[in-house]
Amino acid sequence: MSTRVDHEKYGEGVVSKVNISNYEIIFTRGGKIEFSKSNRELEVLEYNEEQGGSEVAALDLEAFEQILKYFLDKYGTLQEVVDMGEKWEGGKLIMQPGNTDLKPKEIPIEAFFHKIVMLRDRLRVLEQNINSHPKLSDHEKVDMQQYITRIYGSLTTFNILFAEKEDYFVGTGG
Repeated sequence: MSTRVDHEKYGEGVVSKVNISNYEIIFTRGGKIEFSKSNRELEVLEYNEEQGGSEVAALDLEAFEQILKYFLDKYGTLQEVVDMGEKWEGGKLIMQPGNTDLKPKEIPIEAFFHKIVMLRDRLRVLEQNINSHPKLSDHEKVDMQQYITRIYGSLTTFNILFAEKEDYFVGTGG
């Protein structure tokens, strides 16, 4: 017997995996989606005690790692390793004022790239916080998500710096 749940948007689903901080649920509409255990959008239709984990299990190293990663990610202190394109390594960003009497500003491109990656990470944390916010309505969440998507679209100019396409910013067009 599996734990069955219902979600307003995705319909009925079955809990396929229980982690320390989240549930992996397979929905008939929406496929496989992970939800935080603190998520209040799920209604339990049928409960499987073995899957729910009512007994306290010993905490092994892997479980501890998952907990640690969850909280570091939740509070924006865990940064994904993102590689900069090789052609930019050792380069510098030069900002030349329109007035040629003024000195240009030069910064190492690695420092600029690091700030771009931090901005992307913080936007992702903001998205997570919006999606899991208990007092925002679905409509408010969608409205806020649209602003974030537009911000990503504005940042696509910097995709040229990334080594891998999977790290690119993607706006509404992508």
